Amino acid sequence: MSLYERIKKKIYNNLEEAAYRARENGKLAYDELPAFVLEEPRERQLGDLATNLAMLLTKQCKKAPREIAEIILENLEITDTWITASEIAGPGFINFRLDSNWLTGVIPEVLSQEDKYGSVNIGQGQKLQVEFVSANPTGLLHMGNARGAALGDSLAALLSMAGYDVSREFYINDAGNQIHNFALSLEARYLQQLGHDVPFPEAGYHGEDLIETVKRIIEQDGDKYVTLEEDFRRESLVRQALEEKLHDIKTTLEDFGVFYDVWFSEQTLHESGYVRDTTNELQDKGYIYENEGALWFKSTLLGDEKDEVIIRSNGVPTYFAADIAYHRNKFHRGFRKVINIWGADHHGHVGRLKGAMQALGYNPDSLQIILMQLVRLIQDGEVVKMSKRSGQYITLRELMDEVGKDAARFYFILRDPDSTVEFDLDLAKSQSADNPVYYVQYAHARLCSILRQAKEQGYETDIEPDRNQLALLNSNEEKDLLKKIADLPGEIAISAKMAEPHRLARYVLDLAALFHTFYNSQRVLIEDTDLRVARLGLIKSTKQVLANILGILGVSAPERM
Repeated sequence: MSLYERIKKKIYNNLEEAAYRARENGKLAYDELPAFVLEEPRERQLGDLATNLAMLLTKQCKKAPREIAEIILENLEITDTWITASEIAGPGFINFRLDSNWLTGVIPEVLSQEDKYGSVNIGQGQKLQVEFVSANPTGLLHMGNARGAALGDSLAALLSMAGYDVSREFYINDAGNQIHNFALSLEARYLQQLGHDVPFPEAGYHGEDLIETVKRIIEQDGDKYVTLEEDFRRESLVRQALEEKLHDIKTTLEDFGVFYDVWFSEQTLHESGYVRDTTNELQDKGYIYENEGALWFKSTLLGDEKDEVIIRSNGVPTYFAADIAYHRNKFHRGFRKVINIWGADHHGHVGRLKGAMQALGYNPDSLQIILMQLVRLIQDGEVVKMSKRSGQYITLRELMDEVGKDAARFYFILRDPDSTVEFDLDLAKSQSADNPVYYVQYAHARLCSILRQAKEQGYETDIEPDRNQLALLNSNEEKDLLKKIADLPGEIAISAKMAEPHRLARYVLDLAALFHTFYNSQRVLIEDTDLRVARLGLIKSTKQVLANILGILGVSAPERM
């Protein structure tokens, strides 16, 4: 628990004790103390912390909230709470002002914990899985996959920082109708490249990369697949193409800073009989019925608008059947919670999959699905629609080549998943304060520069400031920066609970802005030894926190720019 959280907990406990004491001495009469909040007021001038306890007791105590607030304050013990003043505001809020010297205790905390500063343990080691991207291995990764990769990887890092045992997983869709269409597409391109006049399948994949793939196959194996039976030809082409596509997906994601713990093949669910076993379990539980030779899942019993086919009349499982089996397998592997990141076009699938988990006996709330909206690329003020390489979309590789990994990841995390991202290529490449990732990275580089200059001028930078030196950090700019640093553990906790890594992108932007304000108003390398040592401690702490958050977001923290 951070210093700030310990202070809040102390005051919260003392408020509880004040209310109990007031009941014991007959000043207040209530049966049960309500759950109240102690939080920062929206307007800074109102104080550092505020509670709604008095207003929540009004009905039970049959007194005006301001009168209750007065009684609570009369019974409140403030020793060792850092409270210097309290006041009753509005309808009955109790506002507290804290001795700002508490903030200086944050610096020793950051310097001792280093890259662990900000971590909390709300997860308590609980096994949790984040599945993201899971793109069909039939083409190149595109912008939607890029957003999912940045979001999923940052979320996994955030949850690890919050004390969860996190596993990152990629689900390989290497079975089903899309692989059949992929095989037909490869076959057509292969034969066309060898001079055969064959039509391209109507539901085929048109990407230029497929032509490049079959060219490499021809370069290696020539025309030996032409005379094979169709099934063997398609199987051979698909096997080689999938290997190539998966290798490209893996290397591209690794270059984007994303490394998976598990690559899970859909095909293994079918080969092992796990899909059929899952269907049988649903049937045993009364959730399957037969109609016109097909097996249907009674999703309407669980709130869906219509039932869904899971085994077609020809005996072939649907994608939904495999998806149910896959998520049953996740819980069988011991995950207490699983999080999926999907495109917004999968919205209709959310309810029925959660319903299927409920039918299998799992808590549907243990499956969380985050839907993310589209990405629009903007260049020269216009939407970029086409890619020369793919013929259909901008690839993740092209985006990284254009703006770099850091800018891409930061832009995708900056907005909540439910918002459409307009990615301005020109802005992402600019070296200006208008470019958010440049603005944050420049702050880190400037912090590093101050420490380099200190060493060059012969100042010791490894001295930890003592209590008296830290007390000298009393300007508004220093207090604002310290308060933001102190907020980090609480921000990690709430961001993890809400599964919202974009909150950290906003946090780090605010921290960078506060540092730039401090830098423009206060000198660090001054003659006053005690104040210089204190400010160097503040510089090192700010640098550490910036690096910690950028690390969660998968963005580098450069020392020079």
